[in-house]
Amino acid sequence: MNYLQIKPKNKKGFIKNSTILLLAYASAFFPRIIQSLGAPSIINFLHFAIVTLAFGIAISTTKVKNKNQITIFWQLAFGLLLLFVIMTTSALLNGAGVINVILDFLLLSEPFLLLLTVVSVPQSNEVIGKLRYWLIVFALINLLLAIAQAILISLHLLPVYKYSIEDNVQGVFYLSGAGNYVSVSISICVSLYFYIFYNTLPFWIRIIGLVASFYQLLASDSKQILLSFLVGWMFLLVTKYNKPVKLIIYTIVFVLFIFGFLWSIENLDIEQLAAFKLWLDRSDLYGPNGEAVLLKTAGIRTIISHYNSPLNWLFGLGPGHTVSRLGGWVIRDYRSLLAPLGITSHPVTEEMWAIVNGSWLAVSTTMFSPLFSWVGIWGDLGFLGLGAYLYIWYVVWCRLCLEDFSKLMVLTVFVFAFIFTQIEEPGYMLSVTLLIGLRWNEMQYKRSHQRSRYMPTVDQSEIGIN
Repeated sequence: MNYLQIKPKNKKGFIKNSTILLLAYASAFFPRIIQSLGAPSIINFLHFAIVTLAFGIAISTTKVKNKNQITIFWQLAFGLLLLFVIMTTSALLNGAGVINVILDFLLLSEPFLLLLTVVSVPQSNEVIGKLRYWLIVFALINLLLAIAQAILISLHLLPVYKYSIEDNVQGVFYLSGAGNYVSVSISICVSLYFYIFYNTLPFWIRIIGLVASFYQLLASDSKQILLSFLVGWMFLLVTKYNKPVKLIIYTIVFVLFIFGFLWSIENLDIEQLAAFKLWLDRSDLYGPNGEAVLLKTAGIRTIISHYNSPLNWLFGLGPGHTVSRLGGWVIRDYRSLLAPLGITSHPVTEEMWAIVNGSWLAVSTTMFSPLFSWVGIWGDLGFLGLGAYLYIWYVVWCRLCLEDFSKLMVLTVFVFAFIFTQIEEPGYMLSVTLLIGLRWNEMQYKRSHQRSRYMPTVDQSEIGIN
């Protein structure tokens, strides 16, 4: 039985919307690899327009009558409007440019625009199958390309452009700053989805993706990704306090993995695993006054040192003015493109890069980088902006995360945001929200229709349907 088979019926409007949605997702997934082949850098901004266009087409052409979908739409729309109002206020108070507001809002809101687009697409078997099929195909291309890069680099057949050999294993995010982390994250997320929800396929087929993703993680030296998923799994355990059976099962799986991994670090002579042991043995870095702690919190201290009004606590220093992805990377990397549009920056960014470039620890690993999403959002937009952003995630958690896989995706995103600016990386975030939206659509469809031979069979107790 072919679980990836798609046989569209005469639902042209449905297929049209899903096709536009996939094009929007592809526009954020492939521009890096296209740019590495010679395309102009502006290609990295096209997805903002395409995703917004897909959102506009979806909400204007889809006639949603389901009260739950309507409630989700308006709650998320309210959160996004609130975020935009606070961001605009912050820009006015701090003299940030209009382009700062536009780009920062798009970086933070784009994943939720795609999520709203997915939710607005009618819950037809054909549309769900199409989204699932191309999501897996895109992820497979990324995974295979990353493995090929690792092999070619080891054979000295592919040039090394980044700081280390491992940093060049980036899949479709080739030659981008943190492309190795983004690529691995997507590989693991989609492989986990495939393993769990295609459980009628043989085990050996479903496990291939996870094994290959773990190889990619080791080959790209993406230790932070493994840590993020493990901590996310720990937080997921906390949500199972009222379900003792699941709590016990999840805890056993977690403990077995931890012990197995620690045993492998100590007993297997694998070069990639040695890096984990190196950082675990450096306990001197992690105390209250340890270098890792002081470096990680440097952004907070630097931002506060530039406060000149009590309003800065509420509205921050302005969109793109601190250590968010916009302020820390986008403005610096695309200044020649953005300067004519009136982009503005702040001394905080240069001060933070001076700290990073002057620290052996920051250069060695991004684990302790002071430039990470939560401090960036807070630094740019203050506590009000951070609160508005968290409210959007609260709606997603309560309304759309109906089972453990989606919850794990959200929790992992939150952990990532304490490490680096992953929460503002379009390719990764659109993949996560597409998975969450797809799972929500699958569950709604299952509740309202009989099982189709094109849908994987899933035990209802495993996906949180009581």
